[in-house]
Amino acid sequence: MPTIADIAEFLERFAPTRLAAEWDNVGLLVGNGALPARRIMTCLTITGESVAEAVAEKADLIVAHHPLPFRPLKRLTTGTPEGRNLLALIAGGVGVYSPHTAFDSAGRGINQRLAEGISLQNIAPLTADAVDPAIGTGRWGVLAEPASLEQLARSVARFLKIDALQVVNALGDKVRTIAIACGSVGELIGDARRLGCDAFVTGEARFHSCLEAEAIGVNLVLAGHYATERFAVEQLADVLAAEFPGAAVWASRRESDPLFTVSANCP
Repeated sequence: MPTIADIAEFLERFAPTRLAAEWDNVGLLVGNGALPARRIMTCLTITGESVAEAVAEKADLIVAHHPLPFRPLKRLTTGTPEGRNLLALIAGGVGVYSPHTAFDSAGRGINQRLAEGISLQNIAPLTADAVDPAIGTGRWGVLAEPASLEQLARSVARFLKIDALQVVNALGDKVRTIAIACGSVGELIGDARRLGCDAFVTGEARFHSCLEAEAIGVNLVLAGHYATERFAVEQLADVLAAEFPGAAVWASRRESDPLFTVSANCP
């Protein structure tokens, strides 16, 4: 039976914490590494719902993409959602490991999987690591054939299994060179332009980032923060299950996107 430390050591190899952004909080954040990890749940974000699921299902470890805690805490009380969730996990004996931006950038991480999922070729980091140019933030590559922005958007939607997304049509013609960055990374639009990318696929972007993209001629495909990352934590559950066949591993069944589309024609 693996221990929590065994899971942490594997995840360190799979998504090395050195790849994480300087501002991030990654690794084993809650728990005793010596304890067994018989039951492991992956999720995108630790919320009241995912905490309740982990405790009810007697999970020993949550592998959560988004860290909890994220910033240093001055107090740990039930007076905040963060405090309530952490105290409930500690009381339930549930540890927390977060790979976050290390998983975003890893060789088999979220951005690589997303780039492959929409059939990009010649995939490389959008911003390369100075020490190891094969690793870095985001990805970019080319489609086998030029496509319209609508075709690209449909390809993204199919891979992520979503019904709707948003676009910024900055060019109005064919696209072929595509940048990828999951979550919310509008600050990388300039890097996409520097590399000559016709379009940038990400989760979400601020209004002014959309205006910037329009001004510099980079199409945007905004598929939603949840959608661009949740698929990968589901795949991570499969990876962990294959690596540790003695443990029960599942992706949270209660987690859902807090955003949903409402038709303007609703009564």
